[in-house]
Amino acid sequence: MKKNLKLITTILLTTTLVLSGCSLKTDKDTQTATEYVNDDAATSEETTEDAADADSSIVVIENLFEPLLEEITSSAESSTVVKEEPAEEETTEEDVDKVEMVFFGDSQFANGRNDGSSIADMIATRVPNSVVYNLGIGGSTASLEASTNLVTPDKVTSNCFVGMAYALAGEADRNTILADNHEVLNTMNRINPSKVDYYFIEYGANDFFSNVKLNTTENNDPDQIHTYYGALKCGVERLKKLSPNATIYIISPFYSVYTSPDGKYIGDSYIVSNGIGTLADYAKKSQNVAEDTQVVSIDTMFRTHTDLYLDTADQYLMDGVHLTLRGRQIFGRVFAHYINFSEHNEPYAYLETDFIKIAEYDTEEYYRYDEGMMKEYYPESWAKYIKGEFPLAQPSEEALSWDN
Repeated sequence: MKKNLKLITTILLTTTLVLSGCSLKTDKDTQTATEYVNDDAATSEETTEDAADADSSIVVIENLFEPLLEEITSSAESSTVVKEEPAEEETTEEDVDKVEMVFFGDSQFANGRNDGSSIADMIATRVPNSVVYNLGIGGSTASLEASTNLVTPDKVTSNCFVGMAYALAGEADRNTILADNHEVLNTMNRINPSKVDYYFIEYGANDFFSNVKLNTTENNDPDQIHTYYGALKCGVERLKKLSPNATIYIISPFYSVYTSPDGKYIGDSYIVSNGIGTLADYAKKSQNVAEDTQVVSIDTMFRTHTDLYLDTADQYLMDGVHLTLRGRQIFGRVFAHYINFSEHNEPYAYLETDFIKIAEYDTEEYYRYDEGMMKEYYPESWAKYIKGEFPLAQPSEEALSWDN
């Protein structure tokens, strides 16, 4: 099933701490970046309008290190995995093309892979006739390590996003890059780039912990893949050439909360800086990349789709940084709306209006938008909806009677 639609959307304090964390509208609205950030985040006038940083100073962290976390399974969590059934039965005809999705990212994507509770798996339960290829690797960055100056594709041996993109394209030795990740290597070997419909790219937390520069000042700087912006841009451009018909989504790093070793609150993604910027600055930079490469940006930092924040963090983050099973379920539902809209399984209204209140999240709920509101505010969606054109969004008997 191939798609026809694409969505184009600081007094400085110094403190030393150890963090635990990760290695109305129309149917044609799109989500794009609206502001750029400078590397010197402490003096930038472009600040996030948010209660978290409105009255707070930036906290600069010294001796920042990249934390490690082994891949987790849902057995370590209190939630249970629930396969969420769509409104209609999925097609089982063998001759129908699969919707193929490839996931590049860090532990936020890797976690849950061993028991089928990863974000990729959660999306697959909501997108009919789909197959997912999860290339997430815990602790990985978007950028190439600063310790290496070997930047040509054939010399790259890192499993950073750039290296993974080179490997998928056959420009780098994937056996070397994934020598310690045999499962991911086997997954990559099953991917035919010409058949990929969607790429999901999620990096940033480990770049932040590694003090990676946000970007270089020169557009053609050969060292650009050592920066967050440059690496994301380079990798995206490779994927666009490799799979010209695929839709690419760049997911921002997730909102996080940081505590000291004794459990005291230090700050969140808006105020804790690595000396280059806050994680929120990295999130904004990911939006810049999406805008500049004309791909789709998905926000997981600034509460576009959920009420993730200090008062809800412990409900979806296990350690202030990594998503719990509940967190993966929530964002799996959010991300699936993008695919289902593009695949004409759901109206745009579902993608645009589904805002999840974490404390009220029901794993068994299949989101539906108020039909009266859809008729009034989404006339294009309504015209197709009332005709039954969306497999996962069928009109009620009452709605069918409205136009008669």
